[in-house]
Amino acid sequence: MALFVVIAADRPGGLDLRTAERPAHRAYLAEQKPMIMVAGPLLNEEGAMAGSLFIIEAADRAAVEAFSAGDPFTKAGLFERVEIKPWLLTVGGFA
Repeated sequence: MALFVVIAADRPGGLDLRTAERPAHRAYLAEQKPMIMVAGPLLNEEGAMAGSLFIIEAADRAAVEAFSAGDPFTKAGLFERVEIKPWLLTVGGFA
């Protein structure tokens, strides 16, 4: 297993779509909980939700791509871009 960071930036004006799709997104995350180490919304300078950040534990990048593709936010077209990067935990840990 390996760790990956997923950084997803909302498209401009996406807050209404984010709000509408949030219940489905949260239900999806509950189903995927075993692979999610940490997750939460990214905020803009005003404190409004403007993206998503995940640290995922998965066998490979393909599994993370499948996770991202299955997210209702992705399916609804909320994200302007999604970055997936391999990540190495060196300080701290997960409870």
